[in-house]
Order: sequence, then structure tokens, then C-alpha cells
Amino acid sequence: MAIVFTSVFPVFALILTGYICARRHILGPAATETLNLFVVWLALPALLFQAMANISWDGFNHPGFLAAFTGGMMLTFLLSFLLGTRAHHRLADRSIEGLDAAYANTGFMGIPLCLAALGPGSLVPAIIATILTACVLFAAAIILIETDLAQTPQLSVTLGKVARSLARNPLLVAPVLGVAAAVLRAQTGLTLPAPVFRYTTLLGDAASPCALVTIGLFLAQSEPANDKALITRLVGLKLLVQPALTYLIAFKLFSMPPIWSHSALILSALPIGTGPFMLAKLYNREAAVTSRAILVSTVLSLITVSALVAWLAH
Repeated sequence: MAIVFTSVFPVFALILTGYICARRHILGPAATETLNLFVVWLALPALLFQAMANISWDGFNHPGFLAAFTGGMMLTFLLSFLLGTRAHHRLADRSIEGLDAAYANTGFMGIPLCLAALGPGSLVPAIIATILTACVLFAAAIILIETDLAQTPQLSVTLGKVARSLARNPLLVAPVLGVAAAVLRAQTGLTLPAPVFRYTTLLGDAASPCALVTIGLFLAQSEPANDKALITRLVGLKLLVQPALTYLIAFKLFSMPPIWSHSALILSALPIGTGPFMLAKLYNREAAVTSRAILVSTVLSLITVSALVAWLAH
């Protein structure tokens, strides 16, 4: 029980801090947007860049982790997508619901939680999971949404939009640049200059607390929604089904070091991230259900994630 209190409690306490600050009007919507931009464009990219710049090939050579996390994520997306089939329910809406069910909050919440619960060794799997979530899952959803909403769907145009969207994502660009720096170091022996290392360290250290407070600020602005059955289904898929599928793949089908299997399971059990909400807003889809599902899944994950961390500790 001690590990739950020492690792999980600080994470949720920071989220609660942000929530209270928003409710007490200490920090308003403008602060939410500004802090979110700081995390997405500065702090988190610096953390991702530095971690990947200092990694070796052995740090990537874990196909079991890739299969477990990606498999659990995509199977959950597919299951939600199939369950969303009903009259007058567009492909774009089913894609957003699929994101709701499978889009784990790996960047803002997963990285600090894994570091607290599993130690520094879990940083690389958490970063890889963030890349897979932001790239593979997000790209698949955007392709489906663009295909549905385009006046004259063209595969080349859709893929071009997706490629441009991913190329502008700092959470993808930063680790790619970090990998390039790691390759350069392996080939030439050159390491990051001390001032650059210190610069990325200072920025990266701000990522976790700012990201968690930002989650709390966002949750305080959650929109009301009436479709309780849909919200229940999406939250159940995210908090129960996805980690169950990931467990089967990580623990039953593959053999990998505990730090990687445990990271895969914890990352898959995280609540819904803010990505689906931003995509719903971008494409003018109904965002109230997504907003409420994020809030409910985050609150309930205090119980589910704590129980999971306690179980893994034994």
C-alpha cells in the first residue's frame, strides 16, 4: 500500500490542485490554454528529446512491448468502433468514440506516473507509448474522419493532411530528433553539449507537474452530457478492456523484462487523454460526451490505477 501512496497519490494530487485552482477561479480558461501550450511545445518535447538522445539500440529492442501496447490499443479502438454502429451514426463520430475508448493519457499522465511507480527505467517505454498513441492511433482516426467528412474523398489528399498534421506535432518531432542525436553519438561519439543538456533538463523537469495541473484545469471545464450509457461504455472499454487485452498480450503471449511488461499494463490502464476532445472540436463533432468521459475515467482511474500498481508491486 505504501507504493500506491508514494507514487499514485502525488500524481492525482497535482491533478486535483489544478481542478481546485480552476473551480476557485485562481486559474481560468486562458491559463489552461497557455499552460497546455507550454507543456506540448516546450516542456514535454524537451523531456522526450533528452530521453531519446541518451538511449541505445537495446532500449528500442522490445517487440513484445510494441505488440502489447499497440495491440491492446488498436483492438480496443476496433471494438468501440464496431459497437458504435447504429442508425444515423457517422464514421467520424464512431472514430471519435474509438479514440475515447483507446486513447490513453500517456504523455501528460503516463510519464510522471511511470516514473513515480516504476522508476527511471520506465521513461523510454512511456515515451514509446506516447509516440504510438499520438502517431498510430491518432493517424488512423484522422484518416477515417477525413474520409467521412471530405466532399470528394481522395486517399492521396487525406494521407497528405495526416502527414502534415503529424509532421507539425512536437511530441513526435522531439523524440525523432532525439533518436537522430543518439545515432550521431553512436557513430561519432559526440554527446549533447553541457549547456544543451542543462537546457533540456530544466525544461523537461517542468513537464510532469505542469502537465498534471493542466489536466486538472481541463477537467474543471468538462461539458455536461446526457448519454450516460455511451459514457459508461467508453470508460469501461478504456479502464477495463484495454488493460485486460494488453495484459493477455504482454504476460501470456510474450516474454519481456518486468519493467517493460509492467509499463505496458500501467500505460494501457490510464484514463482518456485530451486528444479526442481536441479532435472533436477541430472537426466540429459533438464533444460533450468526450469531455465527460475524460472526467469520469480520470476520477475512476484513481481507484483502478492504484489497484493495478498495488497488484504489480506484489
